[in-house]
Amino acid sequence: MEINKEERIEKIVGIYTKNKNFGFVVPDNKKQIETDIYIPKKYMNKAKNNDKVVVKILKYPEKDKKAEGDIIEVIGNVNSAGVDMLSLVKEYDLPYEFPEEVIKEAQDVSVSIPEDVKNSRFDFRNEKTFTIDGVDAKDLDDAISIEKLDNGNFKLTVHIADVSFYVKEGSKLDKEAILRGTSIYMLDRVIPMLPKELSNGICSLNENEDRLTISVIMEINEKGEVVSSNIVKGIINVNKRMNYTDVAIHLKYIEGEDKYKEYSKELKLMEELALILKQKRIKDGYLNLDIPETKVVLDEDGHAIDIKKYELTFANEIIEQFMLLTNEVVASRFYWLEAPFIYRVHEVPDEDKIKELNTFLYSFGYKIKGKKDNIHPKAFAEVLDKIKGLPEERVVSTLILRTLKVARYESENKGHFGIASKYYCHFTSPIRRYPDLFIHRIIGKYLKNNYNLPENQKEKYFNQATKYAFRSSEREKIAQKVERESVDLKMAEYMEGKIGTEYENAIVSSVCSFGIFVELENTVEGLIRFEDLGNEYFIYDETKKMLIGERTKKTFKIGDKVNVRVKSANKILRQVDFELINDN
Repeated sequence: MEINKEERIEKIVGIYTKNKNFGFVVPDNKKQIETDIYIPKKYMNKAKNNDKVVVKILKYPEKDKKAEGDIIEVIGNVNSAGVDMLSLVKEYDLPYEFPEEVIKEAQDVSVSIPEDVKNSRFDFRNEKTFTIDGVDAKDLDDAISIEKLDNGNFKLTVHIADVSFYVKEGSKLDKEAILRGTSIYMLDRVIPMLPKELSNGICSLNENEDRLTISVIMEINEKGEVVSSNIVKGIINVNKRMNYTDVAIHLKYIEGEDKYKEYSKELKLMEELALILKQKRIKDGYLNLDIPETKVVLDEDGHAIDIKKYELTFANEIIEQFMLLTNEVVASRFYWLEAPFIYRVHEVPDEDKIKELNTFLYSFGYKIKGKKDNIHPKAFAEVLDKIKGLPEERVVSTLILRTLKVARYESENKGHFGIASKYYCHFTSPIRRYPDLFIHRIIGKYLKNNYNLPENQKEKYFNQATKYAFRSSEREKIAQKVERESVDLKMAEYMEGKIGTEYENAIVSSVCSFGIFVELENTVEGLIRFEDLGNEYFIYDETKKMLIGERTKKTFKIGDKVNVRVKSANKILRQVDFELINDN
């Protein structure tokens, strides 16, 4: 099959097989190129059998001729530790290492804060301040302080690392951050947006260290409404680095040794306020899609030894609620200032997609209500509320997620449908996302100029906002794809050791013209092809999204439960195949 010039990929990752006078490479990603790649002897580059390699394409396949390539890098044996993840890095051409000049610039950043800078900042060091993150987190970019005021309102201060103080506009660090756009979190490694000297060092809000912040001070009433807010440049010193698990223990969501007794007052206030904010958000139509995340357990060599659902408690949501609110407050303020800005945009779903969803929901007795030109997130939220705790909850939630548009960055505010918000941005993670860092820079300019930015500067930053929003959206797509594929790869690796194992009550998650996809309780998803559905010929009904047996009229539709056996698994192709057994 010939490949259009526009679709041609210059470099391919695959597995090398050596013959006497030539070799060939089987591509990992068949979507990039379907045929094996012929490697002449002079282009073997000392590659051995079963090595993962990077191939530069010299000739593309034409009619009966294979592609021809030159091995430009040997990654390592396919079974060696870490080679699978490194292959993904190479496949997507990710910026795995920082250029020397960027590292040097990071190393030259002072790890001590000058006294004049400390004195120019709002000093929060006498307030009790906490970070709450995962146990293994290294880049801590948000902290909070909380208290109850005499009038019964909450005073919540969210402190975000002032990365813009260290990453100057136009610097080598800044240019590299623009190129990367975001940090990428794979299962066994992080490809950070900023070098570790900053991301894990001076920018990270580490315990008992003076750190510079941009802080948002909010007074919030008992209804969850922000009565007043202010944004300042601050300096903090974190009293305690907390983690989600130990917070969950203290708040009695799970059992264990209580390590935070001395901070009980603050933690109870956090929980109380977060619950108020969540209830208000749900009332406003926030889409609480309770779709379990996958937790992949790796051994010391990076091999998958278990796959299970990621167990979350409300302890995880406390910080999430505070960050959502902070992002809204910041976005709203700078929208009304008509400032150059990068918003997080999530638009109303397409009418056709909603119709398609309603066709499916009808069989469960649900419907997304509303006029075609006035669909409100609350219509989706009402359905999600009705299915809470029911067997169809996971399937309906997943289908609603597929109906929604993909969120992106834009320089124009268009609201955020998923969280039912008129104004939203990403402000709270400047260590790992460039839009947040850009927003910090804009905030700094406005604070310095007493909220009155000259027109020539406005125009300059409006242009930058448009350019960086597009770039960051593109980099985010790649990051999400790599992160998803790293999980798929390890899922398939784990299931390679489960060939022949039977599982009950797998849920049909998708139906297509060549079979059905099913999901196990542990979140592993795989395909049952037509030929593995039993002695029957099935017709695909695209309107109803179901398979119908020509002879028996037996049907398979999304949400059905079936018993399956693992037929095959291939971590290179990142896929798992099942076969139907004694379907119920």
